[in-house]
Amino acid sequence: MSLDQVREIADAVLYEGYLLYPYRASSGKNRSRWQFGVLGPPQAGPGCFSEEPELALQCLLRSHTPQATVTVRLRFLQLQAREVQQPDRHGRYRTVPAVTVHGESVLSWDEAVERELTLPELRLSELVEPVDFPLQVPGGSDPEPLAGEHARIVRRRWPLTVRVRIGTEVDGGYYRLTVRVTNQHPEPVTGKDAAVRVSLLGSHLVLQAIDAGFVSLLDPPAEAVAAAGRCRQQRCYPVLAGTPGSHDVLLGTPIILYDYPQIAKQSPGSLFDGTEIDEILTLRVLTMTDQEKAEARATDPQARAIIDRCEQLSPADLQRLHGVLHDPGRPSPNAEPPAGLPWWDPAADAEVRPELDAVRIRGIDVRRGSIVRVRPSRRADAQDLFFAGKLARVSAVINDVDGAVHVALVLLDDPAGDLHEWYGRYFYFAPDELEPVPQATREESRS
Repeated sequence: MSLDQVREIADAVLYEGYLLYPYRASSGKNRSRWQFGVLGPPQAGPGCFSEEPELALQCLLRSHTPQATVTVRLRFLQLQAREVQQPDRHGRYRTVPAVTVHGESVLSWDEAVERELTLPELRLSELVEPVDFPLQVPGGSDPEPLAGEHARIVRRRWPLTVRVRIGTEVDGGYYRLTVRVTNQHPEPVTGKDAAVRVSLLGSHLVLQAIDAGFVSLLDPPAEAVAAAGRCRQQRCYPVLAGTPGSHDVLLGTPIILYDYPQIAKQSPGSLFDGTEIDEILTLRVLTMTDQEKAEARATDPQARAIIDRCEQLSPADLQRLHGVLHDPGRPSPNAEPPAGLPWWDPAADAEVRPELDAVRIRGIDVRRGSIVRVRPSRRADAQDLFFAGKLARVSAVINDVDGAVHVALVLLDDPAGDLHEWYGRYFYFAPDELEPVPQATREESRS
């Protein structure tokens, strides 16, 4: 299959946290930037605030041929310092915070360069003895003149030294593949900035199998449950990726995802902000002043792209960001409700009717209007325990998107019960926390 779809997800991981709203160099949180999947230098000093130098994942593959192979791709960002320089009176260039070129500011700033290192195709059957791949990513310095000879940009990178170790074991008829990535920068490092310069940022793995299939570790088949439970992860979590139902690509990321993650089709582009909510951040960008937008554009090309994209969104584009019904009964996680129905309309899923649905408890159908006795047991908090033994009337039986059943209740002896019913402010309990009360018992309790 094409890896383009997987790279779209991988790029979101790559840049997550790269630049945070309000995207300006003057913002405190962007002067102390952070990302997931940082592999720091192993000899970082105590004041570097450096992260661990290693990540590793283990996954399972099923294959019926010794010809099965796997290809490993390591992807990360390499820091690139953008230095704006001007000559002094002796003609020697000095780094300055900013210059103005043709009416626009250009700032000194730390950018990044995308790296993707593809290792040779390897046979699973030949990896019983682990194989090491020492990798070098060169540094460099690229000058770019600005406004003739009066200023220039120098983009500077520092060399990276990486080792990838790949090996397999056989477990219950499956190959257990281990991929370990280590930053092996050879020299001691002092200071936070120096440590980041020789770190791998946003590190993650893309694995592709031929004549073999990856096994879901989140939902393994029954015969693979034990072997899946023996897989160990270190700062990198494997999920199936690509077309739902396929098993030839696996994505290992420092962010915990579900199998077959997708970018919401309503999203017009990445915002790089942790747990971003596109609508809120987009509206925030649009409230920035012209001066703030100018600074953001001068800060980083990625920030410039965000500002430009947000300003070009139409009212219809913004409306699409407002919300969508995700129906677990539909094959696509981004499926829209039927045409003409707002997402909150119960007609969008006519099979779900909480006011009529029932759940069977101890051989009795419990539905709206049923009387039950509350027996809190599941992570019961103090309020739940106050309800222990009390009678309650069922207002609705609700099924959530994960298939769990919740029973909405109003206590019979609650003086505000009618108001709670009217406002829809219910107490929720699981079916096994409730005991149906027969009609005779109810009448006895009233007398």
